[in-house]
Amino acid sequence: MHPFQCVLRARRCLRRGPLASVSWLLLRTCRAHSSVPSSACPSPQRQQEDGVWKDFSSRLATGPTFQDFLRSASVPPEQPSSSEVEDPPPYLTVDELLGRQRRVYLETYGCQMNVNDTEIAWSILQKSGYLRTSNLQEADVILLVTCSIREKAEQTIWNRLHQLKSLKSKRLRSRVPLRIGILGCMAERLKEEILNREKMVDILAGPDAYRDLPQLLAVAESGQQAANVLLSLDETYADVMPVQTSPSATSAFVSIMRGCDNMCSYCIVPFTRGRERSRPVASILEEVRKLSEQGLKEVTLLGQNVNSFRDNSEVQFNNAVSTNLSRGFSTNYKAKQGGLRFAHLLDQVSRIDPEMRIRFTSPHPKDFPDEVLQLIRERDNICKQIHLPAQSGSSRVLEAMRRGYSREAYVELIHHIRESIPGVSLSSDFIAGFCGETEEDHLQTVSLLREVQYNIGFLFAYSMRQKTRAYHRLKDDIPEEVKLRRLEELITVFREEATKANKSFVGCTQLVLVEGPSKRSAADLCGRNDGNLKVIFADAEMEDATDSRLRVRAQPGDYVLVKVCHCHLPLFSSCPLCPSARTCG
Repeated sequence: MHPFQCVLRARRCLRRGPLASVSWLLLRTCRAHSSVPSSACPSPQRQQEDGVWKDFSSRLATGPTFQDFLRSASVPPEQPSSSEVEDPPPYLTVDELLGRQRRVYLETYGCQMNVNDTEIAWSILQKSGYLRTSNLQEADVILLVTCSIREKAEQTIWNRLHQLKSLKSKRLRSRVPLRIGILGCMAERLKEEILNREKMVDILAGPDAYRDLPQLLAVAESGQQAANVLLSLDETYADVMPVQTSPSATSAFVSIMRGCDNMCSYCIVPFTRGRERSRPVASILEEVRKLSEQGLKEVTLLGQNVNSFRDNSEVQFNNAVSTNLSRGFSTNYKAKQGGLRFAHLLDQVSRIDPEMRIRFTSPHPKDFPDEVLQLIRERDNICKQIHLPAQSGSSRVLEAMRRGYSREAYVELIHHIRESIPGVSLSSDFIAGFCGETEEDHLQTVSLLREVQYNIGFLFAYSMRQKTRAYHRLKDDIPEEVKLRRLEELITVFREEATKANKSFVGCTQLVLVEGPSKRSAADLCGRNDGNLKVIFADAEMEDATDSRLRVRAQPGDYVLVKVCHCHLPLFSSCPLCPSARTCG
């Protein structure tokens, strides 16, 4: 039997144009010192100093004030209609802030939020007159969007900088100087350590400083290092339309909130991404509408704690209902009141385009009230797939992690989700070798993997991060070889149980969104089913669902009904892909 039943044709993805506004934050000020002689009669030297001081005073009077250092908390009411930069700081001209068609090469490391950050950064730079290049050799500016969640992630960036050092040193004098920048979480965590350790780095920009990239690059053109790593209480880039890096993409990430207030003891995110703040619902819906108009068939709502979304942008929103947590879960912070919650946003987003799939990540288990689960069950275009990070199967370790729940509460939530959403696909995160983890704690995590049978998993050995609560109050006392041994045991058990869970798809017909050619064979296509499992199938002619007389080939963005024939780890052939090894999905 041929694996295809039908294909639904979809509009092709179009390249998005940028919509961004730019606000400025001053990077540095001048500081002057003068010594005043105690003599009552001014000497020639004194007169000269007075002249210098008057000159400085006159320049100071027209220079930046305290207000110049404050970023406006309100979203500009109108979008600029051209690439002109308004209100440059006193030490730069408008012309200096323009890219003048210099070519930018962007590399992205880490999570989906960094992918979205890359699109935001490029939108801002494109508006300022920069060009994008995929050729490293022709780049005038190289920007690395970095991750700091584990030591290995940071080491990858240090290694990459060493590779780029020779590229910068061999730069021809006839070309404009090559500028290298570090963006994102690593810039935020290490700050000046990067500039001191690697003199070749020209700019640093934290996750809340992307609006200042044209300004930072303008300062770097003068030969100085420039940095802005200030965290914001209100920056959400709500008025910046991200520019997708792949013009043929069928899906997109939409950031709905930034930062995290959970303060789990192992996690660096609150220190690199700042406090939680959510975008206005209206701006999110507008972005999703534009993506639908461009033909994209799937959006993933993004946030460090995506389902704790709370829009307080309007006064009337503060009268909304109070927060409802999952049963048996608690928070590390004072309960928040009011605001439009995640269930409201999910409801509104899912109504925009019935043919557009809606996903969200990464959630916290505490924020799954019944209204969210009911909405996922009822709406066909909200994917029946939930990421439910457990981190450990031991209640004692979960308490040390400050996760706000016990193993028992977590397992009860799993059962409740499966009862509420039949056939739901589940994924999770696990950390092996956290501070003080005993063999018994480890075995409890193994037993949780067997009990739940996740479809997808992300498993890592613990990596202690400075600034975290664990760094200050706990001891990283598990030897590295023990961490790695426990990690391998978790991976083995996960793969065994995922194989059992995913074999239930064999013989079933799955609706698959085509992404493009398979990386394993030019004769195959790949896509994902509703549960986010990858499906590999032959690139062959099939019957068009709209006209049975037509024979067509599936294109990226099409929906195809595929009958699953078989599966195996780490890959499924001609069927959904099971997760593989450490980063499983």
